[in-house]
Amino acid sequence: MEQVQDRRETSAADGAHISVRGLKKRFGPKVVLDGVNLDVKRRSSMVIIGGSGTGKSVLIKCIIGLLRPDAGQIFIDGEETTQLKGRAREHLMGKFGMLFQGAALFDSLPVWENVAFGLIQGRGVPRRKAREIAIEKLAQVGLPAEVAGLYPAELSGGMQKRVGLARAIAAQPEIILFDEPTTGLDPIMAAVIDELIVKTVREVGATAITITHDMNSVRRIADEVAMIHQGKIIWHGAVSQLENSGNPYVDQFIHGRAEGPIRMQVTKG
Repeated sequence: MEQVQDRRETSAADGAHISVRGLKKRFGPKVVLDGVNLDVKRRSSMVIIGGSGTGKSVLIKCIIGLLRPDAGQIFIDGEETTQLKGRAREHLMGKFGMLFQGAALFDSLPVWENVAFGLIQGRGVPRRKAREIAIEKLAQVGLPAEVAGLYPAELSGGMQKRVGLARAIAAQPEIILFDEPTTGLDPIMAAVIDELIVKTVREVGATAITITHDMNSVRRIADEVAMIHQGKIIWHGAVSQLENSGNPYVDQFIHGRAEGPIRMQVTKG
C-alpha cells in the first residue's frame, strides 16, 4: 500500500524548509499519526489531501506547535522544534501565518483590528501603524479601505475569507498554513480565493501548506501533493503526477469513487 518517501533521519539536506520525521500522535486509544515523514520545499505550495479524520489537521497543528507529538521530529530551517519552550517557541510562532477554516474572525472587533490582531497583541505594534498595515494587506487581497471599519457579520463568506488571508500575511510570515480555505464557498468564489492564495503566497515569498478536500483547489494551488491515510503519508509527488500516481488510494480519492481500497465507516442509527 505505501509509497512513502525516503525516510532519511537528516532534516534539511535537500533544502527543505520543513521536514517531518517519524511523527506520531494519538488521542487515547486512537492513533492519528503513525510515523509521518514529509519534506516541504522552501517557497513551494504543498497540499495535503486525505479523508476526514485521517490526521491532516493534527499534522499541521503539530507543525505550528499547537499540539506536541508523542514521538518523532519536526525541523524548521534545520532546527528541531518539538521541544522548544518560552521565547524560542514564541520566535518560532512568529514565522507562521494561518488561515483557519471559516476564517475564525473575532466578531467583536472591526475588520482592520482582526487583520492587525497579531501585530498589536503579539508584536506590540502601535495601533495607528497596525491599522495602516491592515489596510495595506486588505488591498493586497482585493478589499477596499472602507471595509476596514466594518465588522465580520457585515461581510459575505468570501470577504471573510479574504480578511482571514489578510490577517495570515499581515506579519510577512515565512510559512502560511491554510485549513480548508474554500469550505462553504461557491465554485466561483472558491476559484477567486485560490487565485488570491497563489498570488499572495508568491508576493510574500512564503512556504505554504494547505489541507483540503477540494480537488479543484488542489490542482489550482499545489506545487506538490501528499496524501495521508491511516496516519501515514502514502504518496507524495508533484501535482502534475497526481492523475497518474499509480497509487490506488490516491486514484480513488481524487476521483471520488465509492469503490476502491479506501473503506468509509458508516454508522447505522
